[in-house]
Amino acid sequence: MAVDYAVIVVYLAGMLAMGWWGMRRAKSKSEFLVAGRRLGPWMYSGTMAAIVLGGASTIGGVGLGYQYGLSGAWMVVTIGLGLLALSVFFSARIARLKVYTVSEMLDLRYGGRAGIISGVVMWAYTLMLAVTSTIAYATIFDVIFDLDRTVAIVLGGAIVVAYSTLGGMWSITITDMVQFVVKTIGVLLLLLPIAVVKAGGFSEMKAKLPTEYFDPLGIGGETIFTYVLIYTFGMLIGQDIWQRVFTARSDRTARWGGTVAGTYCLVYAVAGAVIGTAAKVMYPTLPSADSAFATIVKDELPVGVRGLVLAAALAAVMSTSSGALIACATVANNDIWSRLRGAFGRGPGAPGVTEAAGADGAGTGGAAEEGGHDEVRGNRAFILIMGVAVILIAIALNDVVEALTVAYNLLVAGLLVPILGGLLWRRGTAAGALAAVGVGGVAVVVLMAVYGILANEPVYYGLLLSLAVYVVVSLATRPTDPAVLDAWRERLAGRDGRGGGRDGGASATGGSAQEPATV
Repeated sequence: MAVDYAVIVVYLAGMLAMGWWGMRRAKSKSEFLVAGRRLGPWMYSGTMAAIVLGGASTIGGVGLGYQYGLSGAWMVVTIGLGLLALSVFFSARIARLKVYTVSEMLDLRYGGRAGIISGVVMWAYTLMLAVTSTIAYATIFDVIFDLDRTVAIVLGGAIVVAYSTLGGMWSITITDMVQFVVKTIGVLLLLLPIAVVKAGGFSEMKAKLPTEYFDPLGIGGETIFTYVLIYTFGMLIGQDIWQRVFTARSDRTARWGGTVAGTYCLVYAVAGAVIGTAAKVMYPTLPSADSAFATIVKDELPVGVRGLVLAAALAAVMSTSSGALIACATVANNDIWSRLRGAFGRGPGAPGVTEAAGADGAGTGGAAEEGGHDEVRGNRAFILIMGVAVILIAIALNDVVEALTVAYNLLVAGLLVPILGGLLWRRGTAAGALAAVGVGGVAVVVLMAVYGILANEPVYYGLLLSLAVYVVVSLATRPTDPAVLDAWRERLAGRDGRGGGRDGGASATGGSAQEPATV
């Protein structure tokens, strides 16, 4: 295992080096939180694919293939479909808004009254996403180094917290690009063909397994529908995903780069299911489907290759963990803490319509947007604080599936309707949005207590109640102020009212630390 250890250690050292490089690059709030909004199509595609394809998509995807065969691909397929929908229909408009968080978007659309409640819901979601990703380190480091669970979580989590705190989104972007390459080589180019060959080829796999293993719908229609509801729609509204959209240097980059990343997800989904199916042929009686990935890597791959594939699994977990961590810290600082600080008279609160419109869209750079205090230092401190909290919760938490289910149920039932309603329905109001967040969030919690956390009914009924309340309350209350809607349309169209043009001109060079031209 010495060669495998060397591969892993070099990989981890490289991640820390990227953190140090990012620290030198992140000189403003925009550079630190959204990489200066200057990523081109190739880097944007790679980093977007990296963040959505985490440990659940890799280890869990192979496990579903082991359990259900080719239809086990559906979980990751629905993630890819969500990313495609986001990229084709919404990403250009999202990128033009030039905000930092989903809650800032809601403030812009509804007039500055929906942010803090939505911020709390989004913070809970990103926190639990970061926690569940961090727990996955225990599985990987147990295979690599036979480490104790707590030590593994602390080791993996500390590395992610270190490079994320140092360089923010620039560090995460560069490390995610490396992780994308490692995952592509390790999973698609090495593990997939080796697994199929070791299982005797597709003909041998078909001969040894039941026919339902090769039924595209074998996992069940209700399960597929639930995956669509949770993961496809979750991709449309998650802060971790939106924050990557904000890094695109133009709306064209966001649209086409995201489309490439979504297509890659579909390929990755099929690959994971095939690897899991091959593992079922080789190891028909594993005690847990989720151990299929580690077992096939440990027993079937040659020295060196095994280390690279384990690094690929580590890359998958790290990319999701770091993306969720910076999203969690951004929401905690910008949507919750800054608003509370403003409410108690300790300084300016989070930007409302006017402030958000000019926060970083006018090419003013770091000095103007920091407003007299060190925004980078503050956001760096929040990443460190949230990172420590994530590690401690991950050590204490045992049931990962339930924690992640609660997070996604709250996200979809509480925020899907107000966000998509704001983008698609002019008549939606702030009162309707607040009612939808409150009723959807409370309903899903109550229904999880009644039906069970892992039941499908809570998110079904919670989402329907959220939609009904949003429509009824919006129609029963005064329409949104026309001035707010006019400012919203200007931002969506790529203008901020000061003569700015569509994004993608000055920012395309990517050479300056200054903010790109106004959208």
